[in-house]
Amino acid sequence: MKHQLIGVISSVCVAAALSACAGGGTESAAAADSGSTVTVSSPMAAPKWAQLERQLLADNVPAAKEFFAKYFDERGYLLCFVRWGANDGADDAFENFNHWPELHALGAGDEILQMYMKGHEGMIKQYTEAKTVETPMGRDGMYVKEFAANQDWQHHGEGLQLFNRMALSSPADPKYIERVKSFSAMYMGEDPDAPNYDPEHKIIRSMLNGSKGPMLRKATSLDWVGDPFDVSKFDALHGEGTFKQFLAHYQEYTDVVGDHFLNLVATTLPANAYFATGDERYKRWVVDYMDGWLERTKQNKGIIPSFVDLDGKVGGKNGAWWMNAYGWGFSPVNPVTNKREDRNRVPRALVGFNNALWVTGDMKYVDAWRDQINAVNANARTVNGKTEYPTMYGKDGWYGWRERPWNVGAFEVWYWSQKADDLARVPKNDWVEYLQGRNPGYPETALTRDLESIKKRVEGIRADKTTPDTRLADNMLDLNPAATNALIQLAEGGWEPGRDGGLLNARLRYFDPARRRAGLPEDVAALISEMSDAGTGVTLVNLNTTQARTVIVQGGAYAEHQIESIDWNGKTIPVGASNFSVTLAPGAGGKLVLKMKRYSGKPTVRFPWAS
Repeated sequence: MKHQLIGVISSVCVAAALSACAGGGTESAAAADSGSTVTVSSPMAAPKWAQLERQLLADNVPAAKEFFAKYFDERGYLLCFVRWGANDGADDAFENFNHWPELHALGAGDEILQMYMKGHEGMIKQYTEAKTVETPMGRDGMYVKEFAANQDWQHHGEGLQLFNRMALSSPADPKYIERVKSFSAMYMGEDPDAPNYDPEHKIIRSMLNGSKGPMLRKATSLDWVGDPFDVSKFDALHGEGTFKQFLAHYQEYTDVVGDHFLNLVATTLPANAYFATGDERYKRWVVDYMDGWLERTKQNKGIIPSFVDLDGKVGGKNGAWWMNAYGWGFSPVNPVTNKREDRNRVPRALVGFNNALWVTGDMKYVDAWRDQINAVNANARTVNGKTEYPTMYGKDGWYGWRERPWNVGAFEVWYWSQKADDLARVPKNDWVEYLQGRNPGYPETALTRDLESIKKRVEGIRADKTTPDTRLADNMLDLNPAATNALIQLAEGGWEPGRDGGLLNARLRYFDPARRRAGLPEDVAALISEMSDAGTGVTLVNLNTTQARTVIVQGGAYAEHQIESIDWNGKTIPVGASNFSVTLAPGAGGKLVLKMKRYSGKPTVRFPWAS
């Protein structure tokens, strides 16, 4: 990859590693203590994209404060009608902070961190205090031992988005460390009150599980929906108008016993514990559990099953590998439309493959998903001269036919592998086009779009006339103003984590040694314009014309990528570490091209200066 330097880098001195960075109140003190740095001193006229990045980081904060002030009280409790349920329960309550941890970790103001930490503590108490009357698993509290008492990993994952990513900014928080260990224990066979895991067969014993253990019976609609209530007082976002319709929605959600690909999302808890503590037993559990799933997938002709019985047998005695709610053959009736809808949740399983890649660096997990894409598409058929591809499988074989190939996970496989053949499967994507040099206006377009989204959501917050007693936990989700998609793509070379509960994929991440926190320092903007298997091109600029700024650049969201060297002006400067620092003179900017060895480092959430 040819390096193109913007301006002149007057002196470059790259540290082999940053082992410590002393605190201090000034930029110069922090820079002096952080070891050798890359010094960028050539002036750069402030690019439009850089101005938009800084505006986006700034505008997110007052919008988030307005959202928090309207929908949370002084305790951090969510101001809503508190319910147990897959439609509008505790998971939705915590989702009101979706993308706030990523936002702070990008460099937004500390108010973001303060608000989501307060809300997280408040809602844990709120849903611990809240108890069901008729729904069995919630009678001791919807949260027990600070964790959801019992639900599936579609909803666990959605509700844990805040918790799973808060270590991006506060990796050493004692409560976080305590919780990530205790939550992991519930899924590693270490908590006798939550015997979710069978270490002999390497299975999670039910798709409904939690701090009260697995559900080892047929599930009822009430287990999914929660106690009866007057639906007419609320805006039920799934379309149900009566509680009877709520129950009908989950009438076919009975099969839950045995392991399910949704449970792969549970690997995020031990992965987080490994990133936070470095304890190898968390890594071993992730590998053991995921390798068990690789073997089952291999047994099932390359397609991950949705039902593994309590003896560890794929499909049970009858070989019905497609069974279970949210499985390959799950197409229940929607009581609102009276039509069957395909609800295969196999995309969520990608989280487990991602976590296994992080903790091992082994591309066999990526290969397995690629092989599954091929295995599904191998069942294509021709109808009236047109090729159709399946998306579902039931007792009568493949169904859910589409005229385009099944490409679930195609983007992720390419991002992880960086192979041209994998890119060919990815549907057209404006950001990917930009990285390929075919969409030069994308940065300004994407950043402007996110700025507009903040404005529209603030307008929605102000127009919302609901009151706490007429508001369900999920009613505000589309008003959450946090806008991080463009910033994650452009500054970090990553993609915004989805609702599935997975972690942050990023090519680079940034830290501010002066303020001793995660994120771009004040006035600093970053733009990743090139990515390949072994290279990354990033432009850094300091918009402050009177003060220098120092930024630490890390390979990967969790230091999983090693930075081997920096190339500029035909020179190669060795690094041999997961990070290095750059000092930007007032009003200066420059482009660096990094040679990297991806997924070769031990992932961690510890800050670069932590001992």
